[in-house]
Amino acid sequence: MYEPGMDLGGLQANLGGLPLGSVDSSGVAWVLQDMQGWDSSEIRAEVQQREADHGAWFTPGYLGERPITLAGVIVAPDRTALDDAMDRARIAAGLGDTLLFVQESVPKQAIVRRSGRPVLQYVTDTKASYSLLMTAADPRRYETTQQSGSTGLPIVTGGLAPPVAPPATIAATTVAGQVVAINIGSIATRPVLRIDGPVTNPTVFAQYSDGSVRRLAYSETVASGEYLTIDVDAKQVLLNGTASRRRYLSAQWPDIPPQQSVTFQFAASGYNSSALLTVTWRSAWL
Repeated sequence: MYEPGMDLGGLQANLGGLPLGSVDSSGVAWVLQDMQGWDSSEIRAEVQQREADHGAWFTPGYLGERPITLAGVIVAPDRTALDDAMDRARIAAGLGDTLLFVQESVPKQAIVRRSGRPVLQYVTDTKASYSLLMTAADPRRYETTQQSGSTGLPIVTGGLAPPVAPPATIAATTVAGQVVAINIGSIATRPVLRIDGPVTNPTVFAQYSDGSVRRLAYSETVASGEYLTIDVDAKQVLLNGTASRRRYLSAQWPDIPPQQSVTFQFAASGYNSSALLTVTWRSAWL
């Protein structure tokens, strides 16, 4: 009745290796009937009553975690295949980080973990219902395609070298040294910056459309063959992926606002053609 790879129509998502909304390679149909929580996350906000006055004051509001319930039915060719599918559902709804991919007009993803008891119940010998409660600690829904851009340090070309008799002017031109990052989503997203050496006192400037600038300045040297990773979301600075160098970074943590672009500019105390800045990011949605 069901062929591997068949699209069952309606909602479609992948929880780890479970192809919810389609038929897997064993001929098991994973019908996805409900996906609560994907539309909106929790919110953390308070209202403080005004003293001796009407009304109240709003405190800053923040998005909380995003609980997501995936529910539907499993239809298998036989009892053995059904038991195997139910076991695979329990494994996919694991205690560790699991990728949840949701097929929309712009495909999106989130990292989730089990946050409740998986409910799997037999309906017949070849059919069972399932309900899997997962939670994304990060409430943002991210674009599945990771964007990236790289640049070396800026090079100044042209101009005049003395001695020159006036009047004589030739403009100097700065080439490269920047990456433009665009967020097409509905909430600010946070990039990861990687600086490959050799470079001394590297600095990254994040310039916004209103002209404002945020600065990340590293006060040490990244040697040849070494790399520095700056994770803006985690506020983490690692040398070669392991050694913390947070104390050497003076940071105004930049994000990329929704429906806007940010220009990341690379600078250092001296020029080296091998120095490289790589910016990676994903557009994010509420």
